[in-house]
Amino acid sequence: MEGGAYGAGKAGGAFDPYTLVRQPHTILRVVSWVFSIVVFGSIVNEGYLNSPSESEEFCIYNRNPNACGYGVTVGVLAFLTCLLYLALDVYFPQISSVKDRKKAVLSDIGVSAFWAFLWFVGFCYLANQWQVSKPKDNPLNEGTDAARAAIAFSFFSIFTWSLTSALAVRRFKDLTFQEEYSTLFPTSAQP
Repeated sequence: MEGGAYGAGKAGGAFDPYTLVRQPHTILRVVSWVFSIVVFGSIVNEGYLNSPSESEEFCIYNRNPNACGYGVTVGVLAFLTCLLYLALDVYFPQISSVKDRKKAVLSDIGVSAFWAFLWFVGFCYLANQWQVSKPKDNPLNEGTDAARAAIAFSFFSIFTWSLTSALAVRRFKDLTFQEEYSTLFPTSAQP
């Protein structure tokens, strides 16, 4: 791959889907996207239980609606964030301004680190609420696999978002060097 400012090939170049899907940060973003679908999908589908003696549904995580709400909210917002940054990955080679590329990479670092933190909080919260759940609230063990899946994929998401942030930091360092190099040794036209 030819080098360019902030990880892009030549600015204004043609879109190359093969290059896009081979980039590690794109692969991690797609994996994070799938993990977020698993988390919010499993909570929405099987995270709420009905009791014959009660008229309202309750959350499988210790009857705490905030635990289910947090898992669904973080899952949906992470899903949308992944889509936004996948779109940015597609658009990135078209950005010709070095300052705009730098802003895009810096936002990737911050957003990915923030999501790693949110997934860590979510994992701890869901695992704690699952641990203190009472067996009498769910005697038939309905939805227990989905609850465990949401906890497990919250844990996996910590690593995918952390790795995405680390790759963005590496990308930023590599590309800052390229910017400094081009400042020190400008390409001048031959007479």
